[in-house]
Order: sequence, then structure tokens, then C-alpha cells
Amino acid sequence: MQKHRIHSMSFGSVYPHYVAKAVKKGRNPTEGDENHPWLTGYTQEKLNAQIEEQTNMEDFFGEAPKPNPSRSLITGVICGVRVEEVEDPLMREIRYLDKLIDELAKGKAMEKILRK
Repeated sequence: MQKHRIHSMSFGSVYPHYVAKAVKKGRNPTEGDENHPWLTGYTQEKLNAQIEEQTNMEDFFGEAPKPNPSRSLITGVICGVRVEEVEDPLMREIRYLDKLIDELAKGKAMEKILRK
């Protein structure tokens, strides 16, 4: 299976777009930062290091210290694709994060976004 080009993109180049989407919809930039540690287990310091080091998406998710087991509860459509039906494991992780940011931008409460 050929890799999608997003696999080699740096997380640091995509991250500002996540923040911008949340801010554009009136959310606090730090609210988006709650999604990443919840999903991956990165501390804020390690997340910042990943951004600074321009770690690619494949390594960012592959080296995640503690992927949240509840991430499989993230369902729905993002970019016209049902998250739970994405077969490529890395693309599914990326879509999980996309969906969390999308829910944040739509005004959903953090408790619901983080499946608490």
C-alpha cells in the first residue's frame, strides 16, 4: 500500500492549522492543546518538542507514549469519511485528531470531546 503524503508531513506544519481552526470558531488556543495529550499521551513539553523537531506524522503517532484506549469511541464523519471505517491505522489516528479539532471548533464541550 502506497503511503499518503500526509504521513511524511511534519506535525509542526499541521499543528498551526488545528489551532487556527479552533480560534477562528471562537475557542481558546489552549483548548486544542488538551486534545493532543488526551489522544497521544504526550505531555505539553514533549508535544512542543515534537513540533519544534518537525517530527513527521508517522513518527508523531508511532512514537506516541500512551495512545488513549478511548480514542476508538471517536466516530463520525470528517472530510466525507467515517472515522471508524478508515482502514489505514495511521490515517485513522490522524482522522481521530481531525475529528477532535472539528468538534472543538463546533463548540462541543471539552468533557464530550474527550469522551469523559
